[in-house]
Formats: sequence, C-alpha cells, structure tokens
Amino acid sequence: MNISASSALVTGGASGLGLATARRLAAAGATVVIADLPSSAGKTVADELGTRAVFAPTDVTDPEQVAAALDLAVGAAPLRVVVNCAGIGDPGRTVGKEGPLALERFRRVVEVNLVGTFNVIRLAAQRIQQTEPAGEERGVIVNTASVAAFDGQIGQAAYSASKGGIVGMTLPIARELAATLIRVVTIAPGLFATPILNGLPEEARRSLGAQVPHPSRLGDPDEYAALVEHIVANPMLNGEVIRLDGAIRMAPR
Repeated sequence: MNISASSALVTGGASGLGLATARRLAAAGATVVIADLPSSAGKTVADELGTRAVFAPTDVTDPEQVAAALDLAVGAAPLRVVVNCAGIGDPGRTVGKEGPLALERFRRVVEVNLVGTFNVIRLAAQRIQQTEPAGEERGVIVNTASVAAFDGQIGQAAYSASKGGIVGMTLPIARELAATLIRVVTIAPGLFATPILNGLPEEARRSLGAQVPHPSRLGDPDEYAALVEHIVANPMLNGEVIRLDGAIRMAPR
C-alpha cells in the first residue's frame, strides 16, 4: 500500500521503536501523528520532522485522548496506518523479598500494554473503515508485542501476560477486520536499543547483545521501523506475529 498523501498514527512515537517508525513513515510521504504522553519529547520530534508530523498528547488508556489523536490524523489526510508502540515495563517477581507482587503493578502493565493497544485498535479501525479503499485495502494496523510473550523471564509475569495478550488477539481481530479491508499484524521484537536498555551501563548492553545468536548485538530501532514499512507495503502480511529477534530465545533470567 502506498501511504503517500495518507496519514499515520504512531503511539509511543516520541522515542525508541515509535520514533524510528514515525521517521520512516514521514519519509515515505505520510503525515504522522505522534501520540505520546504529554511529558514526552513528542513536540520536539514533531518539530524535527516538520510539516509531515504533529504531536498529540495521548495516554493510550484514555479513550477520549486516543479519539482526539485519531481525529487529528483523519483531519490531515485519509488514515491508512496505525502503529502501536506505546508500552511500559515493570519487572517484579510474583513473590519477592517483600512479599507478593502488588496487584496494582500487574494491573497497570496489562492496562497500558494490552488494554491500551486494544483501545487504539478499536477506535482506529472505526475511522479507517470510513475511508475509501486504496486498491484492495483500506489500511493496516501494526502492533508491538515482544519475545517475552513466548520466552518470558523470571520477573516478567505482567509484561509477558500483556504482550501475550497482544499476540493472542492479533488473528481474531485480523479475521474480523478483513471484511472491511483492514490488515492487522504484530511484531515481537527481541532486544533492541531502546531508551530502557540504553540506560544500562555499556558493559551490560554488550552482554545482552552477545546473547543474540546473529547478528550478535542489540537491534537498531530503524530495523523495527523497516519491518513496519514492509508490512505496510506487502498486502499478503495479515493476521501474523513476526519475531524480530536475531534468533534469540530468552533464558529464564
């Protein structure tokens, strides 16, 4: 699908995987709405990308904020692409030294990563359905899971559950939205050089990268963005979860 003269919404678009994706989509000719928290660098990123980008302060768990961001995209150009990159991590053992994991911590991770992703999907799909078809499709929604959905480590119960939920809902939503010519694909990244990992000491980052069979390094966010760009362009990619991980299979810890 050619997205030139279309709009795209990227959640978590102010940093990491989302930022790389926003840059790629803007370079491909889309008007990109960067939906990220008010405290993010979204405004700075939008200014950097120029007329092809706009910042929409957005908490993905808030239906009204998500709707406003999507309406901003619709107002700019036909909405064809939505990429869900917003997410959080909060590692903690089920039973740690201080007792059972606080239920609110588990709930918050699932709320942002899983419920927030579905919130964006449901509201975006409604708007994409209202566009005229571009050839044989109307649009595509790309979600971000994680290899933790399959290889969750100790302390990742909440994160793995949230990402596993994204994996699990990909096919049923793709099947449903196929009737209105909308594709749904999920990417499950491995270890990428995102702000979370970049905050670690250099030695720790090298150690993590060495765990990846090939290439033996952390992934570059632009490699994630390149896959998003290919998914958008390739109409036969639908209802699939793609591991982007250099063949890593995570150890228990």
